[in-house]
Amino acid sequence: MAAKKLYESFSKSLMEEVHRWGCMKQTGVSLRYMMEFGSKPTEKNLLISAQFLHKELPIRIARRAIELESLPYALSEKPAVLKVRDWYLDSFRDMRSFPEIKDSSDEREFTQMIKAIKVRHNNVVPMMALGVQQLKKVMDPKIVYEDLDEIHQFLDRFYMSRIGIRMLIGQHVELHNPNPPPHCVGYINTKMSPMKVARNASEDARFICLREYGSAPEVNIYGDPDFTFPYVPSHLHLMVFELVKNSLRAVQERNMDSDRVAPPVRIIVADGLEDVTIKVSDEGGGIARSGLPKIFTYLYSTAKNPLDENLDIDSTDAVTMAGYGYGLPISRLYARYFGGDLQIISMEGYGTDAYLHLSRLGDSQEPLP
Repeated sequence: MAAKKLYESFSKSLMEEVHRWGCMKQTGVSLRYMMEFGSKPTEKNLLISAQFLHKELPIRIARRAIELESLPYALSEKPAVLKVRDWYLDSFRDMRSFPEIKDSSDEREFTQMIKAIKVRHNNVVPMMALGVQQLKKVMDPKIVYEDLDEIHQFLDRFYMSRIGIRMLIGQHVELHNPNPPPHCVGYINTKMSPMKVARNASEDARFICLREYGSAPEVNIYGDPDFTFPYVPSHLHLMVFELVKNSLRAVQERNMDSDRVAPPVRIIVADGLEDVTIKVSDEGGGIARSGLPKIFTYLYSTAKNPLDENLDIDSTDAVTMAGYGYGLPISRLYARYFGGDLQIISMEGYGTDAYLHLSRLGDSQEPLP
């Protein structure tokens, strides 16, 4: 019933337009292109950028809105998923009703609109997580979650697309900043220090560990403090924070009742010709081999779940990132977005090593789901 009611709140002509745009070809961009193009944020370049987004964003948004209509196991009909689809349809309508961008004043207005779209979609991840949780409640418990391949593949595509949409909008909006931080082109820092980002992310993760357990293992970082390369610091922060947080929790819980000092978490930053690799190592007891396939699924978490089934799905309060099992799969998508990857290798009974590979060439095109 909810699905039907929602469907009727959007006109037939809008739905037809969504399907028409969803069939159009997406255009990927590379980190290097974003960097070179954004290095001169002249009025002319901002106009070109806005005109590109005016055509590109509706295609990407339409594709996701269409996918949200036909998910397996009736996931499309869950209230939280309907809410997300609502946001995508509203954003598509906003984009399509915006007239052609002809001058700087149009461009400034357009920038304000896409900024509002980005805010509207802030809580897509927790809302989809809530939808999956609503689905899990009514599913046959005999179904093995790792077998729900279709849902995993959909969520991978969906979140990868979301990373791309937010990157394109954020990059364009940030190019308007009259006082950008040194070496920054939009979201990209052309001289980012991975050591510095790793240190900040580790401090944030330790703060959360301290708050939760009353103490936190040390984090030791090894690498060249002077080494820099072009990357998006907020993406790297998110990935390292997630890996360190997992390691701290494992070490802390393993040494909870022990008198010995908890062994430190070690981060090693290696600068290769093609990749910058960041290894996060812990002695937190590792993961059983049978558990490894589960760590990149969206239907599994070892932490207690912070999502409240009674969460007001109209509220836009941010929901905590930890605990609904999305940290690792989403971190891997962030790594893959610019041509990198994330691998987890475990020694059960000892600890875990996470290898975060970041492509330093910046030439790989966005993966377009």
